[in-house]
Amino acid sequence: MLALRRLFTTASRRAFTTPSKTAAPYYTAKMSTAAAPDVATLSSQLEKLGIDKFEPFPGSSPALNTMDVFRSYITKELAALSKVDPELIYPALEWTSTSDKGDLVIPLPRLRMKGVNPQELAVEWASKFPKGEYLKEVKAMGPFMQFFFSPKLLYNIVIKDILERKLEYGSSDVGKGKKVVIEFSSPNIAKPFHAGHLRSTIIGGFLSNLHEKLGWEVIRLNYLGDWGKQFGVLAVGFERYGSEEQLVTDPIQHLFEVYVRINKDMEAEKEASKEATGEESSATDDKAREYFRKMEDGDKEALALWSRFRDLSIERYKDTYARLNIHYDSYSGESQVPEEFMKMAKDLFVEKGLVHEDRGAKLIDLTKFNKKLGKVIVEKKDGTSLYITRDVGGAIARMEKYKFDKMIYVIASQQDLHCQQFFRILKECGFDWVDRLQHVNFGLVQGMSTRKGTVVFLSNILEEVKESMHNVMKKNEVKYNQVENPEEIADLVGISSVMIQDMSAKRVNNYKFDWDRMLSFEGDTGPYLQYAHSRLRSVERKSGMTIDENLASADFSLLTEPIADELIRTLTQFPDVVLNAGKTQEPATIVTYLFKLTHQVSSCYDVLWVAGQEEALAKARLSLYSSARQVLYNGMVLLGLTPVDRM
Repeated sequence: MLALRRLFTTASRRAFTTPSKTAAPYYTAKMSTAAAPDVATLSSQLEKLGIDKFEPFPGSSPALNTMDVFRSYITKELAALSKVDPELIYPALEWTSTSDKGDLVIPLPRLRMKGVNPQELAVEWASKFPKGEYLKEVKAMGPFMQFFFSPKLLYNIVIKDILERKLEYGSSDVGKGKKVVIEFSSPNIAKPFHAGHLRSTIIGGFLSNLHEKLGWEVIRLNYLGDWGKQFGVLAVGFERYGSEEQLVTDPIQHLFEVYVRINKDMEAEKEASKEATGEESSATDDKAREYFRKMEDGDKEALALWSRFRDLSIERYKDTYARLNIHYDSYSGESQVPEEFMKMAKDLFVEKGLVHEDRGAKLIDLTKFNKKLGKVIVEKKDGTSLYITRDVGGAIARMEKYKFDKMIYVIASQQDLHCQQFFRILKECGFDWVDRLQHVNFGLVQGMSTRKGTVVFLSNILEEVKESMHNVMKKNEVKYNQVENPEEIADLVGISSVMIQDMSAKRVNNYKFDWDRMLSFEGDTGPYLQYAHSRLRSVERKSGMTIDENLASADFSLLTEPIADELIRTLTQFPDVVLNAGKTQEPATIVTYLFKLTHQVSSCYDVLWVAGQEEALAKARLSLYSSARQVLYNGMVLLGLTPVDRM
């Protein structure tokens, strides 16, 4: 699609499916994950805890999400108490903003009862509600009923679930049997990744990881900017300024330098022409147009040079992606849209009476469907295609190839109109699956530059954050000497700093790139998350125990402190948080949760000691800390980060 979408990703698929390269040996030995229990197994487990005849609500997933255990129980008992249809109760149970309001809350007006006072009912029903083994407390607060889960039950279900399922904790099957194609990153061939191109990849990588976590089959698609007149410009420039040696050594940088030089030539020619004749013209520009015309006509020599530029660029891009632990299922591009689907699109424009000519160009007038959509050029007067025509043909080709249930375009909000036009054209062409297409947009990064100058290539930014993190690590000589691969760790922490700054706010918002805040180990930053994970690793190392000692069998009755209760309640929420992120498509949903979790863990250190405690107590506390570390790990990996064990 349009050039503004050519963006670069820092999401990490490999980190999502494999342990960190820095993981401690005692952990990697236990990386295999256990399958989620089925409802029968869960029911048996609950029976051992004094709960008979557990009945899951239809459509719930209690074996994957402990919150659904409580939702099912509350729905059943409240339906019996109120005589309200359970189908109204279950979806009305909501999260709470703070733990003092309970773990779940239900606003009674949502139950559609007439002629009653919801505040009075809340008081009456709260006093009569059977808490059983599930609930510690039920309160009335105005027209709301607040439900507080039993920490005892949470310890015995959630900790075991986390420690046994490991990476699978938080996963869901809501997308089982469905396929999603996610187009993201999509840089322009022969140009370095620009720092301003960061967002599509971060968000697209997150969405890819998220959909996999939710059970979808995910196709990651990098739709390269590899076609257009700029390649005519580049070919003319390479003929004039190109170096075979430099092309092989550093293809992207060399081609970029060539592109800049030839564009300066064209500007100079236009200025000279305007002074001489009063009109702008450029022989070099005309030659570039002619070259691209040859490419469109299938000239073998022209296509061979273009193909070489493309292949060399992709190989270099792969090196950059590998540094960030990411891979794609397909490196597609504008040039890869099959001609048959391009022809199909153009024929449909005519067949559906959408297209008309204006001064030799072909346009589609969308104002008759929606005035805000305007008119769209679909073919230039010289017969060459435009982005929107290729997008239509490309979408048709993808549906034919992938038979997707959803396709997501991760593109800046600057392209909102383009996507609306593109989707509307598909609709008017008669494709009912257009409703499966989704544009996930995002705002701009403002003030993004390096500290050393004005160059804003992403590689420069990442090198600077790596250097900054490395310098911070060196200040603690003792800890630094314990890190086997400090440069790699500095790189991972640096990348985390960039990504978390990007993902901390809603994606549609613009944000200001702030070096000082981003690199801080205090406050809600990437380095702080990495530090929180490495500190939990340190607790495990210093405990004198290993994961092999089966922490899931600990005596959780020893966890009596209120601060421990708060932590287990938060760990219980993670599968729900992931489901909610699937609805909002917001990385910030996960980021906000992880900072809440890490702040709670930090508050535990002064109270819940592990080292030096009696063995049973130490084991119980370590099981809680290890559960928190696993959830933090899962959340960071979901965002595309690679958690570190020492720093």
